[in-house]
Amino acid sequence: MFGISHLGWIHTLGSLPAIPLAVYMFARHGRITPRSTPGTVYFVSMLVGAVTVFLVAHQPVSYGIALATLAFLLAGYGVGRLPVLGRAAHYLETIFLTITAFLLMVPTVTETLRRVPDGHPFVTDLTSPLLLGCQAGLLALLVLGLSAQMLYLRKQGKAAAAAAK
Repeated sequence: MFGISHLGWIHTLGSLPAIPLAVYMFARHGRITPRSTPGTVYFVSMLVGAVTVFLVAHQPVSYGIALATLAFLLAGYGVGRLPVLGRAAHYLETIFLTITAFLLMVPTVTETLRRVPDGHPFVTDLTSPLLLGCQAGLLALLVLGLSAQMLYLRKQGKAAAAAAK
């Protein structure tokens, strides 16, 4: 079905939980919260998805996205544990993990549009205006989302500082 191999289904189903978990955490907390149950499941799901790309991918860009995802994922989950960074760690953690969600959604949208509906996909060419428009929309959402997150974190920092006085 949809031209996906058995290993491809493992990749797809392994990484699929990361999407609703990211949506949930963005809606509930305004960011991906790494030290929470949904954050832990998100990490495992993203790790499964990123690692299995190397077994199912057919295009070199897929390897680059997978490597970038792994780097941002590990940095996002590790940077909060570095006390030397202070408040900057919170900002970096938010940036890195939001980028992982973006890096998950770009190939997800691309592959979905290239495979659905089965036999007559919406997109047959990587330069399709529909595909490029969706990818541009994801990029705009990343920029706007990161901007909103940074403003929110800054506001939280100022409120905490004022309460500490």
